Amino acid sequence: MAAAPRSFGMLTLPARQRSPWWELGRRLLAAIGILAFTVAIVWFDRDGYVDNSDPSNEVSLVDAMYYTTVTLSTTGYGDIAPATDTARLVNAFVVTPLRIAFLVLLIGTTLEVLAAQGREMFRVARWRRKMNQHVVVIGYGTKGRSAVQTLVSNGTSRDSVVVVDPSTVGQEEANADGLAVVTGDATRRDVLRRAGVEHAQQVIITTARDDTTVLATLTVRQLNPDAYIVAAVREQDNVQLVRQSGADSVITSSDAVGRLLGLASYSPNLGAVMEDLLTYGEGLEVAQRELLVGEVGRAPQSLPDQVIAVVRDEKVYRYFDPTVTLLARGDELIVVRPSKELPWAPRPGTHNETLADEED
Repeated sequence: MAAAPRSFGMLTLPARQRSPWWELGRRLLAAIGILAFTVAIVWFDRDGYVDNSDPSNEVSLVDAMYYTTVTLSTTGYGDIAPATDTARLVNAFVVTPLRIAFLVLLIGTTLEVLAAQGREMFRVARWRRKMNQHVVVIGYGTKGRSAVQTLVSNGTSRDSVVVVDPSTVGQEEANADGLAVVTGDATRRDVLRRAGVEHAQQVIITTARDDTTVLATLTVRQLNPDAYIVAAVREQDNVQLVRQSGADSVITSSDAVGRLLGLASYSPNLGAVMEDLLTYGEGLEVAQRELLVGEVGRAPQSLPDQVIAVVRDEKVYRYFDPTVTLLARGDELIVVRPSKELPWAPRPGTHNETLADEED
């Protein structure tokens, strides 16, 4: 199989894949079945046929096989022909449909390829029409895959996630995970446009090199000034550079891993808790949620959730900061809670709560 282009931004949507050997075997079995069935018809009605090349005019099993192949392939030499009314009727109403089926089977691969191309073009066009306010993930390595899993676990539809990756391996893995993929270099405008970056709500950049991350961030920000960009860098020295390039949030992967290693070596239990907080769906969970009506005017420490920070006017305050001594409408909470939803630690929208901003 030829390698997919790296820089032309080819879009591929996830699809059910069947083994080519299975498809070939299915077609061969169907062809053999039609041949065998037609040979049997001719052989059992051999008295209704004449062999003009044989003085005895008798039709043998070999003649039946020969007649079947030249008839189904529409070659028709005429040396063997139906002579009785029964044989002619069988040829008209049985062999002729089998001949058509055999021909369709022979050209079926070409027809299927053309039909598949047409269907894929229609799917891509329909996808482009409805793709808006979606998430673009640049790079589908370990970090990109984990980011997508977290998004999906928190309710983001796979249909609203587009992956941009230059490698065929990334394309295959993303397609296998049910994601649309644009194969190409994310520092190129045409590639990002094919991913619909201009209309994206969020862009997550997880490339293997910090310089590529900087260029990708600059290009994304130029195409979409309003998108929320989250970027991962390997070195702490590059954080400010990526921020200046337009990223709203920058995660230092190497420093984060190193800190976890240090915590685990200093205190294994603390390292286990930190890992638990970063693992979705198990044990403890870090989450951001909106303030509920009954929580307005209360202190962060008095809530059932373990509040560790308060977001007010797009600025983050630690829970002990005097600025957020009492919670106000419009605040959002960063909390630690059990990953299992409990009545006393609801997620907005799952238990019919009224949010503080929704109260009349």
